Amino acid sequence: MGCMIVHLVDGTYELFRHFYGLRRFTKGADRPFGAVLGVLNGVLQMIEEGATHLGVATDHVIESFRNQLWSGYKTGEGIEAALRAQFQPLEEALDAMGVVVWPMIELEADDALASAAAIAAEDLRVQKICIWTPDKDLAQCVRADRVVQVDRKSKSIRDSDGVRAKFGVSPEFIPDYLALVGDSADGYPGIAGIGPKGAASLLARFGKIEDFPADVLGERRELALKFKTLATLRTDATLFSDVDTLKWSGPLPGFRAQCENLGDPRVFQRAEKAAAARTSRQAAP
Repeated sequence: MGCMIVHLVDGTYELFRHFYGLRRFTKGADRPFGAVLGVLNGVLQMIEEGATHLGVATDHVIESFRNQLWSGYKTGEGIEAALRAQFQPLEEALDAMGVVVWPMIELEADDALASAAAIAAEDLRVQKICIWTPDKDLAQCVRADRVVQVDRKSKSIRDSDGVRAKFGVSPEFIPDYLALVGDSADGYPGIAGIGPKGAASLLARFGKIEDFPADVLGERRELALKFKTLATLRTDATLFSDVDTLKWSGPLPGFRAQCENLGDPRVFQRAEKAAAARTSRQAAP
C-alpha cells in the first residue's frame, strides 16, 4: 500500500452547513456568497493541514433516478433561493482554485462520493480514503480502516468497527438497514414496526433482505427492496481514471478575480500561500 490519502468532500452538505451556520450570525441578512466562501476556506484548511489529493462532489438537488422510484423521495423543493444561487458559484470557484469538482445531475453527490471512493480504492498507491460527510448512506462505502467516513461537525472518524458500533451492522448491510428503518433525510419511511435494533437483529440472523425467509416481511418485501434500491449508492459514475488528477497544485490564473467577485480577496491570498508552502515542502530534500 502506498502513502497517498484521498479526501472526498460532500460539497452540497458543506454549502448547506455554512449557509445555515452563517445565518445565525447575520440575523437573516444573507451575504450573497457567504456559504461559498465558507466552503472554500474549509477546503483550504484541509490543504493547509496536509491534504494533497481531493475532490468535491455537489448535486443540484434536483430530481435523480430515485424520484421515479419513490414519489416521496427528497426533491429540490423548499431550498431557499439564496442558497440555491450559491451552487454554481461554488463549483466555478472550486474549479478556479484548482480543486476537482463533480457537479452531479442525474445522480446525487453521495453517488459521486461512493463512485470516487471505489475508483480510488482500486489504486494500490492509496493508503486511505476519507469521505467527509455525516450522511448515513455513505457508511456503506466504509472498508476496514482504509475507506473511512469523517464527520467534520462531531470530529469523529468512522471505520468498519465504528459503523458496527453506531448501527449494529457491517457497512455492506447499511442499504438493507436503511431500507428497514427508513431515512427521513431522504424521504422514505422504512418498514413500519421495525426499528434500529430490530433491523440489526434481522440482518444478523438472515443476512441481506433478499435472503430473508418469505414470512419475515410478507407482502412488504417488495417495498423493502424498493427502499434498498433508494439506499444503495451507485459506484459506477466514471468521474476520473487516475487518482493523480485529484492532486492539488494551486489556484488557476482566474481565481484572484473570482475571489474579488465573491467579495473576499483574502481567500485568493490564502490559496497562494498554501500553494507556495506546498512547493517549498516538495523542493525540500
